[in-house]
Amino acid sequence: MASIHKRNGSYFIMVSCGYDMYGKQVRRTMTYTPDEGMTAKQIEKEVQRQAVLFEEKCKTGQVSESGCMKLSEFIEMYFESHAELNLKKKTIVGYRNMAKIVNKGLGHLRIDRITPQQITLFYRNQLKRGVRRKVYYHCQINLKKLVKDRGYATEPLAHMAGMAPSTLRDALNGHDVSEKTAAAICKALKLPMSRTFTADGKDKPLSNNTVRHYHSFLSSALGVAVKWGLIPSNPCERATLPKKEKTRPRYLDEEQAGRLLELIEGEDMQFKTMIKMFMFTGMRREELCGLEWKDIDFKTSVIRIERASLYIPHEGIITDTTKNDSSTRYIKAPAIAIQLLKEYKRWQAQKRLSMGDRWVDCDRLFTKPDGMPIHPDTIGCWFRDFVRAHNLPDISIHSLRHTNATLMINSGIPLTTIAARLGHADPTTTSKIYIHAIQSADAAAAEQLDMIFTKHHAATG
Repeated sequence: MASIHKRNGSYFIMVSCGYDMYGKQVRRTMTYTPDEGMTAKQIEKEVQRQAVLFEEKCKTGQVSESGCMKLSEFIEMYFESHAELNLKKKTIVGYRNMAKIVNKGLGHLRIDRITPQQITLFYRNQLKRGVRRKVYYHCQINLKKLVKDRGYATEPLAHMAGMAPSTLRDALNGHDVSEKTAAAICKALKLPMSRTFTADGKDKPLSNNTVRHYHSFLSSALGVAVKWGLIPSNPCERATLPKKEKTRPRYLDEEQAGRLLELIEGEDMQFKTMIKMFMFTGMRREELCGLEWKDIDFKTSVIRIERASLYIPHEGIITDTTKNDSSTRYIKAPAIAIQLLKEYKRWQAQKRLSMGDRWVDCDRLFTKPDGMPIHPDTIGCWFRDFVRAHNLPDISIHSLRHTNATLMINSGIPLTTIAARLGHADPTTTSKIYIHAIQSADAAAAEQLDMIFTKHHAATG
């Protein structure tokens, strides 16, 4: 029979599970905290229900003594025994970064005693200015000149320092970087940190949406703890989340898209082709970088999208599956895109001949000068500079995917078709992302109908 003790508004439930080999009584415990607004009668009924459920889980071996471990200890177990086996590498990298902040706020707590209120308070703290102090490092010397004088190329140096080339380029161009990046650059170039970078601290609270990402990570981890029988329930399910911030996707209208296509004509063949393909197909950056020539059917104008090219710190560029099952797809490319790829293939063949034995044939469409897969950040950095140089709207590579989707919506293409081309599992996802474009198209349709019926009414009146 479970025993129940009230403690500071919560209820401590304990179940005896017999004795161990040394004659010591084995006890399992849990804490239940009533939700706000519950009446005394509701609380009493729910506490009894929780006690019965917990006792049943103890009897059937669904709750183990490992529940007394600290959250920080369990999170490491979660990565080693679950995440590494079930999650994508990019997701794991993101979760690893989140774990550092989660462990600072909650890592010292036992996983069987973490309450929804503690999790809610952790979320609120991340939204407060001053709780997290972000320190930026600014380079005191002309780093770009130093690197050039020493004869280093950007990508090899970035690889040696264990960072993405785009991160190194930011430092070379005088942008502020993190302490980790500054330290890695100094180590690779054998420079003293104190004489190379200066630190500047800024209060930086997290956004609501970022906190919700932290919630996804913590809920995933504690959900596994429930599955393994370490805790009876997931406290994240009863925690209060900040409201989701509505963000409108950035994209180009038809006129702006046309101007971009005109401006891009005089640029490098590879970058020009990549930018146009983003516009013509709406592919994600990792999907376009993962394309291989065998994926292009020039006879049917069909492109197969089945892999992603990613950069993972300390591993380099890897090939992974697409974002989800629906992202693996076939799309019919417009004739202009197929013609562009034919021209680009001839251009790449000439490059291959000029490189001779130095060319590494990996069948990728978009590569480094030696034929190896291009770094996904390369096109993003190049496009950022291109946008600034031509005073274009503040857009990113992903904005070109949004542009493709918006132009299709405005052209009256069915939402189900658009969702399939973009690789969305459900057209509802598409409608949520592009609600503003859909509303604009709906308004245009209403205006068109008004013109038709007004004309008819005038003719019959």
